[in-house]
Amino acid sequence: MENKIKALKQFHIISILEGASFLLLMFIAMPLKYMADYPLPVKYTGWAHGVLFIAYLIVGLRVAVLCKWPIGKVALAVLASLLPFGPFVFDRTVKKEIAEREAAVVVS
Repeated sequence: MENKIKALKQFHIISILEGASFLLLMFIAMPLKYMADYPLPVKYTGWAHGVLFIAYLIVGLRVAVLCKWPIGKVALAVLASLLPFGPFVFDRTVKKEIAEREAAVVVS
């Protein structure tokens, strides 16, 4: 049970980082590139976002298998990673699952 909670917490952290990197890329780096002719932030923010996106998918798949998520929940996690603010919205279900699993550990 503790491995599942640990994996969920890891996914929570990756999710927040991935979502933040996406927002930085879309709303700060891209406007700097196209409106101020300053492309350097896109290079570094895009690279960081790419790494975090891959980590999100890998850790998400690990959590999905470990916690036996239904395919619909897995699809929502993937969809959330493709939308601005999506990871933050999906993270609410992850935090709820963490709380439920921690409560189950305390009870047993």
